[in-house]
Amino acid sequence: MSQFPTGAATPASIVEALKAVAGDPPKARASFAKGRCVRGTYTASDRAEEITKSRSFTGPSRVLARFSVGGGNPEAADTDNGELRGFAFRLGDDDHRSDILAQSAPVHFARTLDQMLHQANYISAHPLPGSFADTTYWGVHSFPATNLKGETRFIKFKVTPPGGDVTPTRHEGKAKSADFLHDDLKSRIAAGDVRFSVMALLDRPGDPVMDVTIRWPDEDRREMVRLGTIVITGVEPNELCDASIFNPANLAEGIGHPPDQIFAARSAAYTISLAKRR
Repeated sequence: MSQFPTGAATPASIVEALKAVAGDPPKARASFAKGRCVRGTYTASDRAEEITKSRSFTGPSRVLARFSVGGGNPEAADTDNGELRGFAFRLGDDDHRSDILAQSAPVHFARTLDQMLHQANYISAHPLPGSFADTTYWGVHSFPATNLKGETRFIKFKVTPPGGDVTPTRHEGKAKSADFLHDDLKSRIAAGDVRFSVMALLDRPGDPVMDVTIRWPDEDRREMVRLGTIVITGVEPNELCDASIFNPANLAEGIGHPPDQIFAARSAAYTISLAKRR
């Protein structure tokens, strides 16, 4: 008998399928279950207002964030290069809050909920990252951004480390411990060595904003604007991040909801997953 639910895909059935793949561990996230909660600061660039009037991106704020390893197994080994790495962060205050979910690949593996249901055991073949701090993260959705002039265009978020991505060789990767990413992160934070640029990739006419499985044409070489800088300054108890969710639907005015089907389902799925954890 299949371990996956049958019938039309729903946010609830997606959560069930993802947890089934991981063996249904108790009180664990359906995806990106293994993680580390951290805190930091965000400083806006002088060009942020050209792209968005969102006060969570145009002003300074505290940051709550979580680095994670993909999949539903909270005991997953950091050496598993078949799983994505995640970086979720919260900017702004209670009145102007934005939650951004980013991952270590520029596309999502499915365009629709039905594709997610039948590919819930998808494994992405990406090189093993050497550090959470030396990894580029993408927000795979196309977000409508409105600036102070009332001009709206689509952007994609790209979160980049100062030195670019660093990946160990296959031999070096095999020698790493099961928690090496988390251990390295603690050491980097203690040394004051974790910072990222929050970039906005700018759209062009005809970009595929409805399909999260394909990249925009020439995406790696197109114009980007730096919205601001995140500096991770400390480690928080995981319970602080686990008590709630980084809800992708939380976007302060000036950043709108992407139009694709996957984004529309995410908020409901995250709420369902949180309820199951409790």
